[in-house]
Amino acid sequence: MEAKLYIPTDLSEITLEQYQYLMKITNVKDEEEISARKMISVLCKIPLSAVLKLEVSSVLDITSKFSKMFEKYDQQLIHRFKLAGTEFGFIPHLESMSWGEYMDAEKYMSDWQSMHNAMSVLFRPIVKAKGDKYSIEEYESSINYAEVMKGMPLNVAISANVFFWTLGAELLEGTMNFLAEQMKEMNQEEKEIIAKELNLDKGGDGIQAYMQQQKEMSQSSMKLLNFPFIKL
Repeated sequence: MEAKLYIPTDLSEITLEQYQYLMKITNVKDEEEISARKMISVLCKIPLSAVLKLEVSSVLDITSKFSKMFEKYDQQLIHRFKLAGTEFGFIPHLESMSWGEYMDAEKYMSDWQSMHNAMSVLFRPIVKAKGDKYSIEEYESSINYAEVMKGMPLNVAISANVFFWTLGAELLEGTMNFLAEQMKEMNQEEKEIIAKELNLDKGGDGIQAYMQQQKEMSQSSMKLLNFPFIKL
């Protein structure tokens, strides 16, 4: 008897690892038919060779279902989810995250192939919960739960990605504006001290140039990753 083909109908039924692999093998130059074969193979968990044996009507039906699945994506942040017997929670107060957490999340989130590391920064086991309130493990390293995060639902990963970049951009703008105002109240000696700590040569002028450079670099990197197939 022919085995029944499993076809996911919601992004919660797809793992981050599946999507990462799909991104790895997807080529922008792929013809539509090749792209469809790869998607069916990865998301339905069957070999590429098996896709060729499917009836044309089945392939058209599956690709149609996938299109609808990707189009109905909800961007609202998903704060909690269970995986491998553990409930993970998103950092309760993202604006209060440490600089180390922020830098790690930003670094790993710039590439789909390291997204599981970024998720290990943003999501950690819940250690205490009461209603909607909860606290999570202290952050030590992105490698602690990186491998586990490969199995997280794709919709959770994408919602965290969108939320992180959106809030991050707002926080960056506010931080830079605050520092600019603080600079106005500093005397030359204070500016020279800061410039020395940052290895800058031009005191106050150097700090201003440095801040502008950092702002431009962060704004450039703070762009949502391309989400092929998904309409945000």
